[in-house]
Amino acid sequence: MKIGFIGLGNMGGGMAANILAAGYPLTVNDLRPETAEPLLKEGASWAGTPREMAESNEVIFTSLPGPQEVEAVVTGKDGIMEGIRPGSVLIDLSTNSPSLVRHIYSLFEKKGAHVMDAPVSGGVKGARTGKLAVMVGGDEAVFQQCKPLLDAIGDQVSYTGKIGCGSVCKLMHNCILYSMQAIMAECFTLGVKAGVEPKALWQAIRGGAVGRSVYLNRVLPDTYFRGHFDPPNFELRLAFKDISLATSLAREFDVPMAMGNLALQEMMAAMNRGWGNRDSRSAMLLQEERAGGIEVRIPDAINDQAE
Repeated sequence: MKIGFIGLGNMGGGMAANILAAGYPLTVNDLRPETAEPLLKEGASWAGTPREMAESNEVIFTSLPGPQEVEAVVTGKDGIMEGIRPGSVLIDLSTNSPSLVRHIYSLFEKKGAHVMDAPVSGGVKGARTGKLAVMVGGDEAVFQQCKPLLDAIGDQVSYTGKIGCGSVCKLMHNCILYSMQAIMAECFTLGVKAGVEPKALWQAIRGGAVGRSVYLNRVLPDTYFRGHFDPPNFELRLAFKDISLATSLAREFDVPMAMGNLALQEMMAAMNRGWGNRDSRSAMLLQEERAGGIEVRIPDAINDQAE
């Protein structure tokens, strides 16, 4: 199987190197030819254009900054579309727009070719070491065909569903990540201003449910994902009390808590539903209502232990 790789930046360079190290014949391309030099020294070949890449390879990876760059490389002059062959596969590793990748999928389908969106998470170090989560959307049969190749770049490769689902998963992952970053900034600054040494605060939080990933791996599977709020794991009224105390402390020390106060208002709205004695995750039902009655349920979610 001959592999092409377009985009040799911080992420793409590491992933391309791992594909080459796994023994696949590799052809590379980037706007900056100098980025390919380490790979060329290891035996990779160079393609002058994305079109040339598509004409000579069965699977083409793209790892690019965003939708604008992906669209240009795929559908622009001398782009992949101009050289793609029936049966070939395009795997886009970029953090991309689900709408764009679905559009590209439809264009390739008319030519008898395939597209998968497979954004990754794990950072530059993960790209170099192969310690990446790879979130793949597309036809499952194509995914299974390409799974060994995907395993060469990531240690957590998951099939997420039809085309575009991988991109949706990546966007949701990053939105959660940077929302957490915002609340962490609030709480770390408040904690330090209220008298705790930064290292002691960090270690205390790292040792609790937040640092141990208890919430996502244990608590949600036991409560929200199953729709189980009675008997409570941790009562809503107690969670409301805790956040009330935290935001009160913020007012005492003049520290803005935009995210903290949003969480408090959400808990208050749930309390006003009469849910105080239910599990605190019951407050998440309010967003399900606002989203149009969407239910997020995983009956077989694995639970290790309580909060």
